[in-house]
Amino acid sequence: MDDLSDYLGTITQRPVHGQIVAFATALAQSHPGAVAVLAYGSALRDSSPAETLIDYYVLVDEPAHLTGNALIRFLGDRIPPNVHYAERDFDGVTLRSKYAVITAARFARLASADTRNPYIWARFAQPSRIVWTTSELARGDVIESLSTAVRTAYRHGLNLSPQQPWQGLFENTYRTELRPEDRSRAALIVAADAEYYADLGRLLAGNAPLVSSWRAKRVLGKLWSVARLAKAAFTFQGGADYAAWKIERHAGVKITVTPWQRRHPFLAGILLLPKLLRRKGLK
Repeated sequence: MDDLSDYLGTITQRPVHGQIVAFATALAQSHPGAVAVLAYGSALRDSSPAETLIDYYVLVDEPAHLTGNALIRFLGDRIPPNVHYAERDFDGVTLRSKYAVITAARFARLASADTRNPYIWARFAQPSRIVWTTSELARGDVIESLSTAVRTAYRHGLNLSPQQPWQGLFENTYRTELRPEDRSRAALIVAADAEYYADLGRLLAGNAPLVSSWRAKRVLGKLWSVARLAKAAFTFQGGADYAAWKIERHAGVKITVTPWQRRHPFLAGILLLPKLLRRKGLK
């Protein structure tokens, strides 16, 4: 392992809230073939996991262990990842998570410079934690994938903005999504972990810029987002509960989810839309 991998090995083992680890362990135990679980996003910074949605990636050993029926597993391998919502109670506290399931091999490929879509390598250039793993060998493989993602992202950032590579990178990767964030969001992300990005800059000094077409990435990224959303309408297990929680959290409108809506989240969403508009649950 090189200096970058050693550094990421340290970062990914930094302590997190015990409830985040407990939830990750439960997810791993419920997914045959799980080799590692990563946590990322705002939950790593928030003091109480119960106040936010915990983001996880569950890495499995082969496509056969992706969640769902044969069609969903096929789509999950070709248009990764499969995304799910889960709730669990720990010591009387309800925790909520949105978690993705992907094979470790696909994760590694999508982190590489050969992948034009920044979906994985931009996301995992940001801080993450390996909160569950089967072995030190599996941990080492994940760290190598993260190292590849960081190097790929930084080289793209150098091409976009030599003076502010990380901010330039995130500003442009947001533009590849269907609902781009405000430009200020990129600056806030870098500022929130300024020491981390400064350390990466020193470790990656000497890397050459990676030249590519970001106009093409914006088109590809939006098409990829549409494909994932279409797939999620049929594969997002727990999607109805997730939507109800989001609506109550952001709009103050409480939605009681029925068993039928859980079985048919896509149709339920269409039928609920007029009610939400009347009650100002959507803005």
